[in-house]
Amino acid sequence: MKKIIGLVVLCLGFQLVAAQVRVHTDMRTPIWNVIGLRYDAEIAPGKWGSVFPPALKRLNNKVIELPGYIIPTKVGQRFSEFMFSIVPIASCPYCGSGDIPAMIQVKMLSPIPITEKPIKLRGLFLINDSGDDRSEFFLLNAKQL
Repeated sequence: MKKIIGLVVLCLGFQLVAAQVRVHTDMRTPIWNVIGLRYDAEIAPGKWGSVFPPALKRLNNKVIELPGYIIPTKVGQRFSEFMFSIVPIASCPYCGSGDIPAMIQVKMLSPIPITEKPIKLRGLFLINDSGDDRSEFFLLNAKQL
């Protein structure tokens, strides 16, 4: 009886491992890695803010290409503005911590259809270091490649 129970448990374990599905494609690229260098620090006593290391500042005002996932900010089927992340919405792109870089606010030249699949964009990368409530990163005049 113990052998049968052990065999059943072993088979169930194999089924669980085989049933695991990869949630998303890894979109990490050298540029995403540089964007991920942004960190929070105390910039004055009791005041915290974002720090943009020199390697990240060098991307400012440059045209870049990034793969990633559309994170809608409105309801619809086509978008000219959305957030962009290395992980899909099902994987909590809002975290933006640990090894997940912050999302980028995208403004497209023309609307594109929503998709859950990864896409690649090219646009002008801007760092918002004003400290206001807007996104810290923008990709402007973006085109889907």
